[in-house]
Parts: sequence; C-alpha cells; structure tokens
Amino acid sequence: MIKSHLTRRGVLKTGSVAGAGLAVPTIFTASSAAAYTNEPTGNTVTLGFNVPQTGPYADEGADELRAYELAVEHLNGEGDGGMLNTFTSKALTGNGILGKKVAFVTGDTQTKSDAARASAKSMIEKDGAIMITGGSSSGVAVAVQGLCQEAGVIFMAGLTHSNDTTGKDKKANGFRHFFNAFMSGAALAPVLVKNYGADRNAYHLTADYTWGWTQQESIQAATEALGWSTVNNVLTPLASTDFSSYIAPVLNSGADVLVLNHYGGNMVNSLTQAVQFGLKDKMVNGKQFEIVVPLYSELMAKGAGASIKGILGSTNWSWTLQDEGTKAFVKSFGTKYGFPPSNAAQTCYAQTLLYADAAERAGTFNPCGLGAALEGFEFDGLGNGPTLYRAADHQCFKDVLVMQGKQDPTSEYDALEIVEVTPRAQVEYSPEHPMFAGGELGSCNPGA
Repeated sequence: MIKSHLTRRGVLKTGSVAGAGLAVPTIFTASSAAAYTNEPTGNTVTLGFNVPQTGPYADEGADELRAYELAVEHLNGEGDGGMLNTFTSKALTGNGILGKKVAFVTGDTQTKSDAARASAKSMIEKDGAIMITGGSSSGVAVAVQGLCQEAGVIFMAGLTHSNDTTGKDKKANGFRHFFNAFMSGAALAPVLVKNYGADRNAYHLTADYTWGWTQQESIQAATEALGWSTVNNVLTPLASTDFSSYIAPVLNSGADVLVLNHYGGNMVNSLTQAVQFGLKDKMVNGKQFEIVVPLYSELMAKGAGASIKGILGSTNWSWTLQDEGTKAFVKSFGTKYGFPPSNAAQTCYAQTLLYADAAERAGTFNPCGLGAALEGFEFDGLGNGPTLYRAADHQCFKDVLVMQGKQDPTSEYDALEIVEVTPRAQVEYSPEHPMFAGGELGSCNPGA
C-alpha cells in the first residue's frame, strides 16, 4: 500500500509535469544525464520513509514516522532544531541538505518483505527518492536494503535488530544505527545471571524470521556461556496473536525461565498471556519462575501494562537518559506530539540527521561519496554517547541499555527504568565473528 503520492507535503513528484502523464522510472535503467540514481536537479531533495503503518509492528512504525517528520522540520530550519544543536558534527545548519529543501514520501511496509520492497521501489522510481529509510522488521530491512543496493540509493535502516542486517546480508549501500541481537545478549546475560543466578533452565519462544532466529541464537549463546541451560526453542509465526498453545507446554518442561524472543504486538500478547497463565507466580526447581524479553521498547511496555513489571530486557536508547542530545530530542518530540519518543523514533531521527550530515560533509548526494563519509565516522550528541559507524560492516557501536519494568510507574510512558548502561567495549565484536559470517559488504552502487 503506497502512500507516497499523497504525502509529498505539497511538492510535485520528481519527473512529473502536470498533464504530461506518468513519471518516468529512474532506476534500473542507464541515464546519460545523471551521475547517480535520482540526482536532484531542482531546489528540493526527496527522502523515502518506509515504515509499518499496518501489521504487528504498526505502533513502532507510527512513532518512526513522527520522528522522521520532526527530523525534516529541523533540517529545513523549522522548530527548535533538536539534535542539530547537540550533534558534534556542525555541518548541518537548518538550510535543508546541500542547500535543497527536504521533502519526503511515505510507504507502508505492512511488516511484509514483499510489500516493503514494492513501496520502496515505487518511492525511488515514481517519486525520485534519493534515500530510503525505515524498518521495524529485520526481514523488511534486509529486503529493502537489497533493493536499495540494486537501485543505487542509500538505505539508512530504522529499527532492525537481526544480526544479519549487518552480517550475512550487509550491503555497501546500507547503514544501521540501531544495535543488534548479539549486543543485546552481551549486555543482558551478565545482568540476568547477577539477578537470577547461573543455574537456570531457559525455554525460548521465538518469532520465526531472521530477527527471531538471531536474537534467540545470541541470547542462548550469551547465557549458556555463563552457566544457563536451554530446555527448548519453539518457533512462532510472525502473524500469531494467540500464544496460549505455545505457553502451556512451558509449565511441564522443567524450565524456570521463559525467554520471549518476540517484538511489537507479538511481545505484548505473548507476555500478557504468559502472566495470565501465572508463570510469574510459579516456583520451579526451587526457584522463582522468571520471564525475560531480550528486546523491548517503551511502546511495548505501554501496551503490556502491568505485565511488564520486573521484566528485564535491553533497548537501544531511553528517553529518560540525561545527556544533552537526549534532552533536546525529547523536548522537541514532546512539544510536537505531547508524549516522549520511543527508541525506534530516536534511531530513525538520528539516521536522518546522519544521512544529511554525511551529504554535507561529502558535498554530494552521490551514494558512493556519501557512504565514504559515513564509514568510520565517529560522533556524539545524538543520545547514545560516543558512537562509531564501523567501515567494515556499516554497524554503529555505542553503549547498550539494560532495562526493567518499573514496579510503580508514574504514567503509561514511564514503565521502564535503566538497570545498567553497558559500555560499548562490552558489546563490540570482530567483523569475522561466526554470527555475522557469510556475506560480503561489496562495493557501493551509484545506480544511473
């Protein structure tokens, strides 16, 4: 379901003239007039925001889109400037990107890879988008990243947590700011052992796609290295809404921990049902039964309500951090929308600024020049502390937060508290790590 032709914010579609018929596609064909795909020729530059507006991750998608719109306002010199004021790179001045006003188009990924590729392709071909960004499903991110590599545009991944995005499926035209499953395991496992002990038996329920697989692999490896055992791992379809048939067998499995490798609406439903089954009140193997959610967000905590109390997990960022970048973003977002942003929103906002900043520093929209400006780029002031965009795989490295559901939240947006800020050094790994093997970054593709 493509919405790009309806949401261009008053700017005519690139390549179209009133009464002249359909726009001419600009990718997958050579052009003697352009040095690269969708090279801007007018006074605007178009970004494509491809988010789940329907499907199980729609809540995250809605917050991502809010952040993207706020980033465009700040890039165009509107509002209070947000993180433009705290970002250590001072290339952005609120004058658009390279002097061109930023316009945008949107698409609905439907949390489906095929739909996401179709919407991204339409935004590139019909609307002249020079960069695609978005996510929430790693399956979607991997699919769209591959399309952008073929099309010759930059893909600035939004929320995608699978190891594969910057592992076996990494691409030269793709860049990820969000942390990944390996980092969640590395940050969370020591906290789990500290709180629940080393002698634990874990039962995993896992979303059956690339993110779930690598999340489960990562948390199992990290916990087993510290003494835990794994009783079972059961895959659940992404489209599932009722998890009761998956939760019931846990009670007789000998497990004393349930690990929910679920996200978005799936996590809200599975956690709520696990609590309704009384798992949190059980004693198994002489221990209090525990539930763990390796990856969650403020939006999921809000949806789960009281069920989130005491649950440990990890996040990429929290609006409760007190660094200047976080405070600036939370103020801007809260003023515009009336509530604090999620970590999905923060990573999408940051990615938009990082793309624009790279273009300014490179002096071009050519994806190869822009990519070179991002590779090995070190920065601060975007809410995560000192951060590196590693050249070898285009993965950002920064501190990771371990969070826990609050026992006495002050509001529905105050459901999580920071337990530990895991230093970047603890979650770093070699590009040749086995969990990330099997793919080549390749070369930048400028397209036309």
